[in-house]
Amino acid sequence: MNGARLIARPSAHSVLFETADGGGVVYWQKLILCGARELSLPFPGWTLPGVTGAGGLQAQIKQGPALKGEKVVIAGSGPLLLAVADTVNKAGGEVTNIIEQAPLPALLRFAGGLWRWPQKLRQLATLAPKGYLSGTQVNRAHGTTRLEAVTLRQRGVERTIACDRLAIGYGLIPNIETALLFGCATAQEAIQVNRWQQTSIADIYAAGECTGFGGSELALAEGEIAGFAAAGASHQAQALFARRARWQRFADAINRAFRLAESLKNAATPESLLCRCEDVRCGDVAAADDWLQAKLTQRCGMGACQGRTCAASARWLYGWPLPQPREPLSPPARKRLLPSPG
Repeated sequence: MNGARLIARPSAHSVLFETADGGGVVYWQKLILCGARELSLPFPGWTLPGVTGAGGLQAQIKQGPALKGEKVVIAGSGPLLLAVADTVNKAGGEVTNIIEQAPLPALLRFAGGLWRWPQKLRQLATLAPKGYLSGTQVNRAHGTTRLEAVTLRQRGVERTIACDRLAIGYGLIPNIETALLFGCATAQEAIQVNRWQQTSIADIYAAGECTGFGGSELALAEGEIAGFAAAGASHQAQALFARRARWQRFADAINRAFRLAESLKNAATPESLLCRCEDVRCGDVAAADDWLQAKLTQRCGMGACQGRTCAASARWLYGWPLPQPREPLSPPARKRLLPSPG
Protein backbone atom coordinates (compact mmCIF):
# COMPACT_ATOMS: atom_id res chain seq x y z
CA MET A 1 0.00 0.00 0.00
CA ASN A 2 1.60 3.24 -1.15
CA GLY A 3 1.10 6.73 0.25
CA ALA A 4 -0.26 5.51 3.59
CA ARG A 5 0.44 7.32 6.87
CA LEU A 6 0.17 5.66 10.26
CA ILE A 7 -2.12 7.71 12.50
CA ALA A 8 -2.91 5.73 15.65
CA ARG A 9 -3.43 2.34 17.28
CA PRO A 10 -7.10 2.09 18.27
CA SER A 11 -6.82 -1.42 19.76
CA ALA A 12 -4.34 -4.21 20.42
CA HIS A 13 -4.54 -5.72 16.93
CA SER A 14 -5.52 -2.81 14.73
CA VAL A 15 -3.99 0.35 13.33
CA LEU A 16 -5.49 3.47 11.84
CA PHE A 17 -3.79 4.69 8.71
CA GLU A 18 -4.71 7.28 6.15
CA THR A 19 -4.69 7.10 2.37
CA ALA A 20 -6.56 8.99 -0.30
CA ASP A 21 -9.33 6.40 -0.05
CA GLY A 22 -9.64 6.01 3.71
CA GLY A 23 -7.87 3.75 6.17
CA GLY A 24 -7.85 1.17 8.93
CA VAL A 25 -6.55 -2.39 9.08
CA VAL A 26 -6.64 -5.39 11.40
CA TYR A 27 -3.40 -7.36 11.79
CA TRP A 28 -2.18 -10.47 13.59
CA GLN A 29 1.52 -10.28 12.76
CA LYS A 30 3.18 -6.90 12.27
CA LEU A 31 6.57 -6.17 10.73
CA ILE A 32 8.03 -2.73 11.45
CA LEU A 33 10.31 -1.45 8.69
CA CYS A 34 10.24 2.27 9.38
CA GLY A 35 13.89 3.05 8.65
CA ALA A 36 15.84 6.00 10.01
CA ARG A 37 16.30 9.72 9.53
CA GLU A 38 19.35 11.96 9.40
CA LEU A 39 20.81 13.49 12.53
CA SER A 40 21.08 17.27 12.15
CA LEU A 41 23.30 19.23 14.53
CA PRO A 42 22.85 23.02 14.77
CA PHE A 43 25.56 25.54 13.97
CA PRO A 44 25.45 29.20 12.87
CA GLY A 45 23.88 29.46 9.43
CA TRP A 46 22.60 25.90 9.15
CA THR A 47 19.11 27.12 8.23
CA LEU A 48 20.26 29.19 5.23
CA PRO A 49 18.79 28.28 1.83
CA GLY A 50 21.35 26.05 0.14
CA VAL A 51 22.08 24.04 3.30
CA THR A 52 20.42 20.62 3.34
CA GLY A 53 20.83 17.20 4.84
CA ALA A 54 23.21 14.91 2.96
CA GLY A 55 20.48 12.40 2.21
CA GLY A 56 18.11 15.30 1.60
CA LEU A 57 20.26 16.56 -1.26
CA GLN A 58 20.26 13.08 -2.78
CA ALA A 59 16.47 13.06 -2.65
CA GLN A 60 16.31 16.51 -4.25
CA ILE A 61 18.60 15.45 -7.08
CA LYS A 62 16.27 12.55 -7.87
CA GLN A 63 13.56 15.15 -8.45
CA GLY A 64 15.77 16.80 -11.05
CA PRO A 65 17.17 20.16 -9.77
CA ALA A 66 19.95 21.60 -11.92
CA LEU A 67 23.36 21.42 -10.21
CA LYS A 68 25.53 22.10 -13.24
CA GLY A 69 28.31 24.49 -12.34
CA GLU A 70 27.37 24.64 -8.63
CA LYS A 71 30.10 24.18 -6.04
CA VAL A 72 29.01 21.70 -3.38
CA VAL A 73 30.57 20.95 0.01
CA ILE A 74 29.52 17.66 1.61
CA ALA A 75 30.10 17.38 5.34
CA GLY A 76 29.31 15.28 8.39
CA SER A 77 30.26 11.67 8.98
CA GLY A 78 30.00 8.21 7.49
CA PRO A 79 30.15 6.42 4.14
CA LEU A 80 26.95 8.16 3.02
CA LEU A 81 29.05 11.26 2.28
CA LEU A 82 30.87 9.39 -0.50
CA ALA A 83 27.62 8.19 -2.02
CA VAL A 84 26.21 11.72 -1.95
CA ALA A 85 29.36 13.05 -3.62
CA ASP A 86 28.97 10.49 -6.40
CA THR A 87 25.33 11.51 -6.88
CA VAL A 88 26.27 15.21 -7.03
CA ASN A 89 29.01 14.59 -9.59
CA LYS A 90 26.65 12.59 -11.80
CA ALA A 91 24.12 15.45 -11.58
CA GLY A 92 26.67 17.93 -12.92
CA GLY A 93 27.69 19.53 -9.63
CA GLU A 94 31.27 20.16 -8.54
CA VAL A 95 32.15 18.61 -5.17
CA THR A 96 34.88 20.90 -3.86
CA ASN A 97 35.38 19.13 -0.53
CA ILE A 98 34.12 16.25 1.58
CA ILE A 99 34.39 17.18 5.24
CA GLU A 100 34.60 14.09 7.49
CA GLN A 101 34.65 14.62 11.26
CA ALA A 102 36.23 11.21 12.01
CA PRO A 103 40.01 11.32 12.57
CA LEU A 104 42.40 9.86 10.00
CA PRO A 105 43.66 6.95 12.19
CA ALA A 106 40.09 5.68 12.64
CA LEU A 107 39.46 5.92 8.89
CA LEU A 108 42.67 4.05 8.07
CA ARG A 109 41.75 1.25 10.48
CA PHE A 110 38.33 1.01 8.87
CA ALA A 111 39.72 0.96 5.33
CA GLY A 112 42.34 -1.61 6.35
CA GLY A 113 39.61 -3.99 7.50
CA LEU A 114 37.53 -3.80 4.34
CA TRP A 115 39.22 -6.89 2.88
CA ARG A 116 36.59 -8.82 4.85
CA TRP A 117 33.92 -7.29 2.60
CA PRO A 118 35.54 -7.22 -0.90
CA GLN A 119 32.55 -5.57 -2.58
CA LYS A 120 32.79 -2.65 -0.15
CA LEU A 121 36.51 -2.32 -0.84
CA ARG A 122 35.81 -2.16 -4.58
CA GLN A 123 33.06 0.36 -3.96
CA LEU A 124 35.43 2.55 -1.94
CA ALA A 125 37.94 2.48 -4.79
CA THR A 126 35.34 3.71 -7.29
CA LEU A 127 34.06 6.45 -4.96
CA ALA A 128 37.44 7.70 -3.68
CA PRO A 129 37.06 11.49 -3.95
CA LYS A 130 39.29 14.51 -4.26
CA GLY A 131 39.25 17.13 -1.53
CA TYR A 132 38.52 14.63 1.27
CA LEU A 133 39.39 16.15 4.65
CA SER A 134 39.41 14.02 7.80
CA GLY A 135 39.20 15.27 11.38
CA THR A 136 37.39 18.36 10.10
CA GLN A 137 34.02 19.91 10.85
CA VAL A 138 31.85 22.75 9.58
CA ASN A 139 31.58 25.51 12.19
CA ARG A 140 29.60 28.17 10.31
CA ALA A 141 27.68 28.76 7.12
CA HIS A 142 27.75 32.27 5.65
CA GLY A 143 25.35 34.14 3.41
CA THR A 144 22.72 36.87 3.26
CA THR A 145 19.75 35.48 1.35
CA ARG A 146 21.33 32.06 0.71
CA LEU A 147 24.54 30.10 1.29
CA GLU A 148 27.73 31.70 0.02
CA ALA A 149 30.55 30.05 2.00
CA VAL A 150 31.34 27.75 4.93
CA THR A 151 33.99 27.92 7.64
CA LEU A 152 35.83 24.69 8.43
CA ARG A 153 37.89 23.80 11.47
CA GLN A 154 40.68 21.22 11.23
CA ARG A 155 43.14 20.61 14.07
CA GLY A 156 42.35 23.99 15.60
CA VAL A 157 42.78 25.96 12.37
CA GLU A 158 39.83 27.60 10.62
CA ARG A 159 39.45 28.46 6.94
CA THR A 160 36.55 29.62 4.81
CA ILE A 161 35.70 28.25 1.37
CA ALA A 162 33.13 29.50 -1.11
CA CYS A 163 30.31 27.18 -2.15
CA ASP A 164 26.76 27.21 -3.50
CA ARG A 165 25.46 24.23 -1.52
CA LEU A 166 26.27 22.44 1.71
CA ALA A 167 24.97 18.91 2.26
CA ILE A 168 25.57 17.85 5.85
CA GLY A 169 24.61 14.75 7.80
CA TYR A 170 25.91 13.15 10.98
CA GLY A 171 24.59 9.65 10.53
CA LEU A 172 21.15 8.16 10.99
CA ILE A 173 18.70 8.02 13.90
CA PRO A 174 16.36 5.00 13.98
CA ASN A 175 12.67 5.81 13.64
CA ILE A 176 11.22 4.19 16.75
CA GLU A 177 7.96 6.11 17.19
CA THR A 178 5.85 3.30 15.74
CA ALA A 179 7.49 0.71 18.00
CA LEU A 180 6.97 2.88 21.08
CA LEU A 181 3.33 3.32 20.14
CA PHE A 182 2.94 -0.46 20.13
CA GLY A 183 4.77 -0.84 23.44
CA CYS A 184 7.93 -2.44 22.05
CA ALA A 185 11.11 -2.19 24.11
CA THR A 186 14.00 -0.09 22.80
CA ALA A 187 17.71 0.02 23.59
CA GLN A 188 20.22 2.70 22.59
CA GLU A 189 17.47 4.57 20.71
CA ALA A 190 16.73 1.56 18.47
CA ILE A 191 14.05 -1.13 18.50
CA GLN A 192 15.20 -4.11 20.55
CA VAL A 193 14.86 -7.50 18.81
CA ASN A 194 15.91 -11.10 19.42
CA ARG A 195 17.64 -13.42 16.95
CA TRP A 196 14.35 -13.91 15.08
CA GLN A 197 13.96 -10.11 14.73
CA GLN A 198 11.06 -10.38 17.17
CA THR A 199 10.40 -7.40 19.44
CA SER A 200 9.36 -7.56 23.08
CA ILE A 201 5.77 -7.87 21.81
CA ALA A 202 5.33 -11.45 20.59
CA ASP A 203 3.43 -10.72 17.37
CA ILE A 204 5.54 -7.75 16.25
CA TYR A 205 8.82 -8.02 14.35
CA ALA A 206 11.23 -5.30 13.24
CA ALA A 207 14.09 -5.10 10.75
CA GLY A 208 16.33 -2.60 9.02
CA GLU A 209 17.61 0.77 10.19
CA CYS A 210 14.93 1.10 12.87
CA THR A 211 16.79 -1.63 14.81
CA GLY A 212 20.13 0.16 14.38
CA PHE A 213 22.19 1.54 11.50
CA GLY A 214 23.86 -1.14 9.41
CA GLY A 215 23.44 -0.55 5.70
CA SER A 216 21.29 -2.10 3.01
CA GLU A 217 22.82 -5.59 3.12
CA LEU A 218 22.15 -5.98 6.83
CA ALA A 219 18.65 -4.55 6.46
CA LEU A 220 17.81 -7.03 3.69
CA ALA A 221 19.05 -9.99 5.73
CA GLU A 222 17.08 -8.84 8.77
CA GLY A 223 13.96 -8.32 6.69
CA GLU A 224 14.12 -11.84 5.25
CA ILE A 225 14.67 -13.36 8.70
CA ALA A 226 11.76 -11.39 10.14
CA GLY A 227 9.47 -12.41 7.29
CA PHE A 228 10.28 -16.10 7.58
CA ALA A 229 10.04 -16.02 11.38
CA ALA A 230 6.67 -14.26 11.33
CA ALA A 231 5.42 -16.91 8.88
CA GLY A 232 6.62 -19.72 11.15
CA ALA A 233 9.38 -20.79 8.74
CA SER A 234 12.13 -20.99 11.35
CA HIS A 235 14.48 -23.19 9.27
CA GLN A 236 14.54 -20.68 6.40
CA ALA A 237 15.08 -17.86 8.88
CA GLN A 238 17.93 -19.64 10.62
CA ALA A 239 19.68 -20.27 7.30
CA LEU A 240 20.14 -16.48 7.02
CA PHE A 241 21.76 -15.96 10.43
CA ALA A 242 25.32 -16.21 9.08
CA ARG A 243 24.68 -13.60 6.38
CA ARG A 244 23.17 -11.26 8.96
CA ALA A 245 26.15 -11.76 11.30
CA ARG A 246 28.59 -10.96 8.50
CA TRP A 247 26.94 -7.63 7.75
CA GLN A 248 26.45 -6.88 11.43
CA ARG A 249 30.23 -6.99 11.79
CA PHE A 250 30.48 -4.47 8.96
CA ALA A 251 27.94 -2.24 10.71
CA ASP A 252 29.93 -2.46 13.94
CA ALA A 253 33.09 -1.42 12.07
CA ILE A 254 31.28 1.62 10.64
CA ASN A 255 29.96 2.66 14.03
CA ARG A 256 33.42 2.42 15.60
CA ALA A 257 35.16 4.35 12.83
CA PHE A 258 32.63 7.16 12.53
CA ARG A 259 31.78 7.76 16.17
CA LEU A 260 30.84 11.42 16.57
CA ALA A 261 33.38 13.65 18.30
CA GLU A 262 32.29 15.62 21.34
CA SER A 263 33.84 18.73 19.75
CA LEU A 264 30.87 18.90 17.36
CA LYS A 265 28.82 20.27 20.24
CA ASN A 266 31.02 23.37 20.30
CA ALA A 267 29.66 24.50 16.93
CA ALA A 268 26.22 25.16 18.44
CA THR A 269 26.20 28.73 19.77
CA PRO A 270 23.48 30.25 21.98
CA GLU A 271 22.11 31.97 18.84
CA SER A 272 21.98 28.78 16.76
CA LEU A 273 18.46 27.61 15.95
CA LEU A 274 17.57 24.31 17.59
CA CYS A 275 13.85 24.09 16.77
CA ARG A 276 13.24 25.59 13.34
CA CYS A 277 9.47 25.20 13.52
CA GLU A 278 9.08 27.36 16.65
CA ASP A 279 12.21 29.52 16.21
CA VAL A 280 13.79 28.25 19.46
CA ARG A 281 17.52 28.86 19.83
CA CYS A 282 20.04 26.79 21.76
CA GLY A 283 20.44 29.58 24.28
CA ASP A 284 16.69 29.55 24.96
CA VAL A 285 16.84 26.01 26.35
CA ALA A 286 20.28 26.15 27.94
CA ALA A 287 18.80 26.20 31.45
CA ALA A 288 16.27 23.41 30.81
CA ASP A 289 16.74 20.12 32.64
CA ASP A 290 15.00 17.96 30.07
CA TRP A 291 12.89 17.89 26.92
CA LEU A 292 9.61 18.43 28.75
CA GLN A 293 10.84 21.60 30.42
CA ALA A 294 12.15 22.95 27.10
CA LYS A 295 8.79 22.17 25.53
CA LEU A 296 6.70 23.76 28.28
CA THR A 297 8.77 26.92 28.66
CA GLN A 298 9.96 27.56 25.09
CA ARG A 299 7.59 25.51 22.85
CA CYS A 300 10.57 23.51 21.62
CA GLY A 301 9.32 20.66 19.44
CA MET A 302 5.72 21.89 19.30
CA GLY A 303 5.74 22.91 15.65
CA ALA A 304 4.86 21.12 12.44
CA CYS A 305 7.43 18.31 12.77
CA GLN A 306 6.51 17.67 16.44
CA GLY A 307 10.15 17.35 17.45
CA ARG A 308 11.15 14.76 14.88
CA THR A 309 14.21 16.84 13.99
CA CYS A 310 15.09 18.88 17.06
CA ALA A 311 14.47 16.11 19.63
CA ALA A 312 17.28 14.01 18.17
CA SER A 313 19.56 17.07 18.06
CA ALA A 314 18.77 17.89 21.69
CA ARG A 315 19.33 14.26 22.69
CA TRP A 316 22.86 14.40 21.32
CA LEU A 317 23.67 17.92 22.50
CA TYR A 318 22.21 17.77 26.01
CA GLY A 319 21.67 14.09 26.77
CA TRP A 320 17.90 14.44 27.15
CA PRO A 321 15.87 11.25 26.62
CA LEU A 322 13.80 11.22 23.46
CA PRO A 323 10.15 12.19 24.02
CA GLN A 324 7.47 9.51 23.98
CA PRO A 325 5.29 9.64 20.85
CA ARG A 326 1.66 10.69 21.18
CA GLU A 327 -1.27 9.88 18.97
CA PRO A 328 -1.92 10.90 16.31
CA LEU A 329 1.55 10.22 14.91
CA SER A 330 0.62 12.23 11.81
CA PRO A 331 -2.06 14.92 11.50
CA PRO A 332 -5.08 13.18 9.92
CA ALA A 333 -7.87 14.68 7.89
CA ARG A 334 -10.76 15.62 10.18
CA LYS A 335 -13.20 13.33 8.37
CA ARG A 336 -11.07 10.29 9.33
CA LEU A 337 -11.69 10.94 13.01
CA LEU A 338 -15.40 11.75 12.85
CA PRO A 339 -18.04 9.01 12.84
CA SER A 340 -19.82 8.42 9.56
CA PRO A 341 -23.25 10.09 9.37
CA GLY A 342 -26.21 7.78 9.97
